[in-house]
Amino acid sequence: MHRTIMNNVLPASGGGKAPVLYLLHGAGGGSDHIGWEWNTGYREFFRNKNVTVVSPVGGAGSFYSNWRARDPKLGLNKWQTYLTRELPAAVNRHFGGNGRNAIAGVSMSGGPAIDLAARAPRLYRAAASYSGCPAQALGFPAVMGTVIGQGGNPLNMWTPGDYVVHDPVLNAARLRGRAIYISAGDVGPELPIRACSDGSAAALRAQGVRVTSDGLHGDHGWPVFEAGLRQSWRVIGPAIGA
Repeated sequence: MHRTIMNNVLPASGGGKAPVLYLLHGAGGGSDHIGWEWNTGYREFFRNKNVTVVSPVGGAGSFYSNWRARDPKLGLNKWQTYLTRELPAAVNRHFGGNGRNAIAGVSMSGGPAIDLAARAPRLYRAAASYSGCPAQALGFPAVMGTVIGQGGNPLNMWTPGDYVVHDPVLNAARLRGRAIYISAGDVGPELPIRACSDGSAAALRAQGVRVTSDGLHGDHGWPVFEAGLRQSWRVIGPAIGA
């Protein structure tokens, strides 16, 4: 992307080589200081766990994908390349990643996290969506609205066909053998997200994907997001041997 990306890194507690969890931020990409680092107790949660946690800062409204064109507001976005090729190589080199990886996202990045696992199945053994809509083709109005809300033009991101290409539910075969976790709340704006999450989980299971899902109580906010992260560890931890 021709720029330096800062990453928040929690090194593994055990020393030596360890699994890696790539934990993505929401719509603002963490550049607005809204995210795991600033709104949760994730440092305490991971303090005694043998896993390195990496959260890139940036990617507002990007859906962490490779865009078709440079955007006047959001710039050049090649996040799929960054998260499947560039960043994992750097993390393994500098922080001792052992090749067992997972990726998880919240709200905007929930569906993209599962999509990235589908697009790089040899890289990611597990993926999780917290209060996101994995069925991105079904939720395309919300996808477009999120991009516009961050000042971008969704036509620079994807063509209509790209919504199908980046929908993990429509590409479920790529997720077989991966451990997938999906959660959402049940209040206010979470209600349509819950419907999409439940429908996505059911559709993936019907296609032979191993999915664990939780219905949580609460609105679209960090208490529900963090609860999903904590609940998901029973799926992610064993999948990557952490």
